[in-house]
Amino acid sequence: MSDGRLPRQRPHWVVTTLLLAGVLLAIAVGWVVVRGIGAVDNLRGIADDGVTLKGAIAEAEYVQAKSIATRIAARAQSARTLTSDPVWRTFEVFPWIGVNFTAVREAAEVADDAISGSLAPVVAVASDIDLAHFGLIQGTMELGPLAEVESRLRGPAASLSNAASRAVRIDADATIAPVSEMIHDLQEAVTEASGAVGALHGASVLLPAMLGGDGPRTYVVVVQNNAELRSAGGTVGALVLLRAEAGVISLVRSASPLDLPPREPVAELSDPVIALFGEDPARTVQNTTSVPDFTEAAPLIATMWQSTFGDTVDGVLAMDVQVAAHLLEATGPVTAGPLALDDETVVDALASEISLTSPDQATRDALFVGASAAILDAARAAPPADLMAALAASAAERRIRIWSVHPDEQKILAASTLGGALPDDLPDSATVGVLINDATGGKMDYYTDPRFTVAVGECHGEPTTRVTIRWSNNAPADAASLPSLVTGDGGRGVPPGDIGTLVAVYGPTGSSVDRAVRDGQSEADQRTTWDARPLVQFSIVLAPGESREVTVDFRGPGAGLTLTELRHTPLIGDPEPAQEKLRCD
Repeated sequence: MSDGRLPRQRPHWVVTTLLLAGVLLAIAVGWVVVRGIGAVDNLRGIADDGVTLKGAIAEAEYVQAKSIATRIAARAQSARTLTSDPVWRTFEVFPWIGVNFTAVREAAEVADDAISGSLAPVVAVASDIDLAHFGLIQGTMELGPLAEVESRLRGPAASLSNAASRAVRIDADATIAPVSEMIHDLQEAVTEASGAVGALHGASVLLPAMLGGDGPRTYVVVVQNNAELRSAGGTVGALVLLRAEAGVISLVRSASPLDLPPREPVAELSDPVIALFGEDPARTVQNTTSVPDFTEAAPLIATMWQSTFGDTVDGVLAMDVQVAAHLLEATGPVTAGPLALDDETVVDALASEISLTSPDQATRDALFVGASAAILDAARAAPPADLMAALAASAAERRIRIWSVHPDEQKILAASTLGGALPDDLPDSATVGVLINDATGGKMDYYTDPRFTVAVGECHGEPTTRVTIRWSNNAPADAASLPSLVTGDGGRGVPPGDIGTLVAVYGPTGSSVDRAVRDGQSEADQRTTWDARPLVQFSIVLAPGESREVTVDFRGPGAGLTLTELRHTPLIGDPEPAQEKLRCD
């Protein structure tokens, strides 16, 4: 029953405060939404304009390129301004949605830092040296312009490198789809720009001397055949000696592995190499590329060449048959003896067909060497922009490695992706790897079908990184009837038609192997350590149609990091490692 009193009402100031808070929240939401749309649009525009800018430079449209660069810089500055106010930063702390605001702000900061002070100088350099037409012209490169722009590229190269390192650390996958897509596009654009400018700066430092500006230089180029895998790509199938003097590059001689016979070890190998491969990489040139670290493998090749032919070797460059395909994209078709090669046929021809049709190893090797020399010779006269694009694509796939006997040059090369050294891990990022070596003694790896996956997280309270390799033999059922040059004819104990493979997996620096299994059961065949990285190796033999799955779990320091990259031996084709969710047993 009512006592006759009116219901108690909230004081007017409480109602007013709540209403005001609601209005302010609505204004704040509207504020950040409008600014967020503008920031994301600007960042998307940067990625789109970057593609247009690249095309303008390639077409020598430098006036247009400068205009595009100005627009990109304005977009980056606007995106940063739109995401840097206190209201935006407040929304970053909200559950669920905050990560999106943080990611957009970080992307805007990276874009602005990468572009301001970097883009305009790079476009100016491209215009001054006419980058669209700069490079080898009929086997000759003008070295003067490169030396003149080194100081102008130093700052932009460092700035873009820093920006690329920060960009990959933005957690795009934690954001909503439109933001994630934009960030991935921006990460790709910044990484590509950093690689291109870094390569141009590196060229300005290295090429004047390496191309004989201070006196003649000689280099051994090894062409690897990925149909018989080695850690660094494939067995050495051809060697070509190049001479560089005052920017003029010429082919001096070529050789097959048969011209460099087995010998006593030419150097003392590191303990991990001995553990995995014995002394063979120091005895036979075909197996030098079993050594995954090119800073150790290249001197072996140089020493073997010098002791065989007497030439002084200033450096070694390694490439594979996929690089040959990229080069033919630039040169157009070439003819080498009976072989008519273009970018679509060269891999099949060199990795498979010449082994199927040659009567003996000497004939097969002569065809491989002749084709390699013809492609390198044609590359000297390729359109400069097309040649640079071919080399850039090859370097991005980690299919080119360079070593110099000159310490100052080697220090720069070793620190780059071209140096071919095992990577260094950082506190917040790690690299794991898969090294694959043929154990058949033929060219059966042409028929392999690999799959690589990596999963990171925590299992049973321990940071964990899991690497899984599925290795398949896709050779025809009657592969035993293929020529012995292909099957190996059972010479290494592998039945003809089967594929024998050594699969080695290395983990993050400082981690340890928690589990190493083949098809969920048997343990690894070998274990060792490589520069504080645990490494396990499995021996696998597959009949046609068979597959095996290798899984290795690494735990402890360095394991479980979100930023974990999986690298693998360069193969025929370029299978992209997949990221999986970690499932604990």
